[in-house]
Amino acid sequence: MRIAVVRNYDHTGVINRFGHHPSPEEYDNRRTVEDVVTALHEGGHETLLCEGDKGLLATLERFMPPDPQARPSGIVFNMAYGIQGEHRSTHVPAMLEMAGVPYTGSSPLGHGLALDKVLAKRLLREGGVPTPNFRVMRRGTEGTGHLRFPLVVKSRFEECSLGLQLVHEPAQLKQAVEGIVMQYGQDALVEEYIEGREIYVALLGNEDLEVLPLVERDFGDRETRLYTWEDKQNITGAEPPTICPVQIGSSLGTMLRDVSIATFRTCQCRDFARVDLRIDRFGNPFVLEINALPEISRRSTYALAARTAGHSYSSMVNHILDVAHTRYFGIGIV
Repeated sequence: MRIAVVRNYDHTGVINRFGHHPSPEEYDNRRTVEDVVTALHEGGHETLLCEGDKGLLATLERFMPPDPQARPSGIVFNMAYGIQGEHRSTHVPAMLEMAGVPYTGSSPLGHGLALDKVLAKRLLREGGVPTPNFRVMRRGTEGTGHLRFPLVVKSRFEECSLGLQLVHEPAQLKQAVEGIVMQYGQDALVEEYIEGREIYVALLGNEDLEVLPLVERDFGDRETRLYTWEDKQNITGAEPPTICPVQIGSSLGTMLRDVSIATFRTCQCRDFARVDLRIDRFGNPFVLEINALPEISRRSTYALAARTAGHSYSSMVNHILDVAHTRYFGIGIV
């Protein structure tokens, strides 16, 4: 089958440079894209790498023209985080929806809900899904109300833990919030820090949603038990290792799976996603956020969970593709 792998390497394919745009290293997933293309070749597919920019639809029309019955002759494996503006991850899916091109992953709505951490938390709360107490701030001098220090401060829309800080008193809070507003031009999400275990839950599927084995981030004796942007960029030195499968009681494990599925459904995700949670000292789970376009590199927590479940890297990638194809056409790829 023809598979167009869409990503963002070149950020020049726009009419104007306007609005907020990420730094080049923020979403640099070149190695992951190469791995995915190799896996798709191993699955017997013909691939084309495409830029998710203003020329995308013309490129796709040449590569996968519709057949006489107007059935798409291919599908997009979407790995595009977007170029600029608000809710960048929604842009390529929206273009594909308009043009009638099937693709892997969440719809524009799903990406938008997952990207807006504040809106996602409000929806989760409304649906009875536990998430840390929070407030939205622009100055850092707003009253914290019922929130108890220490507090985690993060950007409302950015990914990759950009702007993430742990603060212990009001002066630090003000500085952290001001930093996010100045650097990213958006609200800061301020939420109570949950001291405890950090768990990642990888999900695969749609109606029949597979919960892959749980992954735990082992912070050891680190003073700051957060997985920061600096950790992800290997600036801090030793990255906190991951553990899979996780040693956890069956009842708590069931609760984590149920909460993760509820999060996936509430945020309108599709095909695959990853839910990040904390478990407090009383054994209560709290959803931190959901990633509708999680990293799927060979060394990612998602791939680790898939390997533990018995998938090779190639079968994981092709399973994501198959799940999306089934969602559109009712059958897997033959």
